[in-house]
Amino acid sequence: MVRRFGRVIGLKEKDLEAYKALHAGPGVRDLLTEANMRNFNIFVHRLPDGQLYEFMYVEYVGDDMASDMARLSANPRNAEWLTLCNPMQIPLPGHNGWADMESVFFNA
Repeated sequence: MVRRFGRVIGLKEKDLEAYKALHAGPGVRDLLTEANMRNFNIFVHRLPDGQLYEFMYVEYVGDDMASDMARLSANPRNAEWLTLCNPMQIPLPGHNGWADMESVFFNA
C-alpha cells in the first residue's frame, strides 16, 4: 500500500540558489530509493509573507516505514546531506524540521 506525505519548511533567501544546485546533483537519491521512497518532489514558492517555503511530496511504498527511516537516518551519507541542507532551512514555529501537511485530496 502506498502512503503519501506532504511536508513544508521555510528556506533562507540567501541559500535558494545553493539549495537548487545541491539538489540538481545525485545527492542521496539512491538512499531514498533504498528506503522505499518514490515520487519524491520538492517545490519552492514565495508566499505573501515574503518568505520562501519548500513543499515536499513523497510516496512510501515499503512494508516497514519505521525500519526504513531508521536505516536512512543511520546512513552517514544521509547525515552528511542533512548537515548541508538543514542550515538552509527555517522550520515553522513549533517544529524542529519539516512540518507534516494534512492530505485533503488525492486523484490517482
